[in-house]
Amino acid sequence: MEQFFEFALSVIVISASGVMTPGPLFAANVSYGLREGARSGIKMAIGHTIVEFPLIVLLGVGVFSFEIFPEFRTIISILGAITLFMFAIIQIKTIFTRKEISKIKTKQGPLITGILLSALNPFFIIWWLTIGFKLISDAMLIWAFAGIIILFALHIWMDFAWLGAISFFTSKSSKMISNRNYKMLMISLSVALIYFGISFLSDTVF
Repeated sequence: MEQFFEFALSVIVISASGVMTPGPLFAANVSYGLREGARSGIKMAIGHTIVEFPLIVLLGVGVFSFEIFPEFRTIISILGAITLFMFAIIQIKTIFTRKEISKIKTKQGPLITGILLSALNPFFIIWWLTIGFKLISDAMLIWAFAGIIILFALHIWMDFAWLGAISFFTSKSSKMISNRNYKMLMISLSVALIYFGISFLSDTVF
C-alpha cells in the first residue's frame, strides 16, 4: 500500500505540471468557458481522453515489448529526466513572460476541439513519449498490465477536474486565470518537476 501511495503522489504531481501548463488546450478551454461554463471543460476533457487512453495503451504495449532490452529502463529514465527539466524551464519562462491567456476561437465544439488540440499538440505527444513512458514503465513493473489502468485512473481525473474548474471559473470572471496564486502554484510544480527529474536519474544509478 505504501508503494501505491508513493507512486500515486509522483503521478499526481508530475501530471499536474502538464495538465495545468498554459497551452492551446488550456487557452481554448478558457475561451469556451467564457461562453458555455463548466460543461465545455468536461466535454473538452472527454475529447482529450479519447486521444489519451489509446496512446497510453499503445505505449504500455511498447513497454512490454522493449523490456527485453537491459538498457531500456535506463534510457527512458534519462529521457524522462531531461524532459522534466526542460518542461520546468519552459513552464517558469512562460509564467514570467505571458501577458494574458490568448483566446482561441474555433468553429468546432469543445469535444472535437479537445480531440484535435490533444492529437496535434507536439508537447502532449513528447510528454507521453518521455515522462509518461517512464511512469507507464514503473506502473507495469509493479502491477503488470493492470498498471496501465491504475496510471490512467490516477492521471485522467486531473484533466476533468482542472478543465472543468477553469471553464467554470472563467465563466464567472475572465481575469481569474492570471492571478498571483496561479503563478506561485506553477512555480511550485516546476520545482517538483526538477525534484522528480533528479529522482528519475537516481533510478539509473542505484
